[in-house]
Amino acid sequence: MTVTDSKTESLASPSDVAVSSQGVSSPPISSLVVPMLSRFLDGSGAWSPTPVDAVGLEERAAGLTTRSIKTDSKREALLLAIQCMDLTTLEGADTPGKVASLCSKALRPDPVNLDIPPVAAVCVYPELVSVAVQELQDTPVLVASVAGSFPSGLGPISARLEEIRWAVAEGAHEIDIVLNRSAFLAGNYTKAFDEIAASKEAAGDAHVKVILEVGELGNYDNIRKASMLAAAAGGDFIKTSTGKIGSSATFPTALCMAEAIRDIADRSGQQVGLKLAGGIRTAKQAWHYLVIVAETLGPSWLHPRWLRLGASTLLNDVLMQYGKLATGRYQRPDDFTVA
Repeated sequence: MTVTDSKTESLASPSDVAVSSQGVSSPPISSLVVPMLSRFLDGSGAWSPTPVDAVGLEERAAGLTTRSIKTDSKREALLLAIQCMDLTTLEGADTPGKVASLCSKALRPDPVNLDIPPVAAVCVYPELVSVAVQELQDTPVLVASVAGSFPSGLGPISARLEEIRWAVAEGAHEIDIVLNRSAFLAGNYTKAFDEIAASKEAAGDAHVKVILEVGELGNYDNIRKASMLAAAAGGDFIKTSTGKIGSSATFPTALCMAEAIRDIADRSGQQVGLKLAGGIRTAKQAWHYLVIVAETLGPSWLHPRWLRLGASTLLNDVLMQYGKLATGRYQRPDDFTVA
């Protein structure tokens, strides 16, 4: 495969990525994804996905977020949002006690209302995975762990892969890794691809969510391209943000990623999950995101298997809104536990 620009490396074919530039073995891409991704390679081997109409994308996202939701649908949307949440704590001051409290919150978001379902998962640092596993054993709530030099993704690849394996060995069901934006933005798509594929291999049976960190990608074309690359490399989910920088999930970026997932499914038959994270703090934001997903991907994606919402402060606002629908009055924030 030739290179059209000395600064830009073409996306590798399956045979090209048997061993990465760092000597890391990578599994082959899905035979379904290869034909889909090859549509974006021009005759010279350069990667040329369809450009994103930024104005049209933003207008479409703005239009979707003005949709009104009836009371009954709003109640269902709030419950769905809870079921799709990854309740998260990723602070340097996290302790086993804080994680245990978070797990209790995940299982019983509102202790006085048994109609409220548990969340999808609890997301913690690898060091605290075993605590979460112990607290959540024999429950439907999964344990997710960030790994692979989160949030930068720029540690030595051997160390990143070992951290992933260690988190899985500790009991994590899901692993949230980060796209190597340094390689991606330099045009070194093969390296970015190889590292995701190697991470997927290291995770074994655990699902892998690939964080794109959309606030650092610069434009919608890069967000779409990164979405395609992450899915082709084996990501089970693509995720907007780490929540560690100022710019995170927005309605247009969510729509851009959802459209990429839709095109992947249409062209290859592969279903990829979407995780929206960073800056989602209110119930109103949550149901706007649900509308975007429903309108773009259809009802089959409105399930925790395919949709997640990263949540640290979101859950209590959703509980307050749900209580308002039930009683006609807002509950106080103090009525709910912080974690």
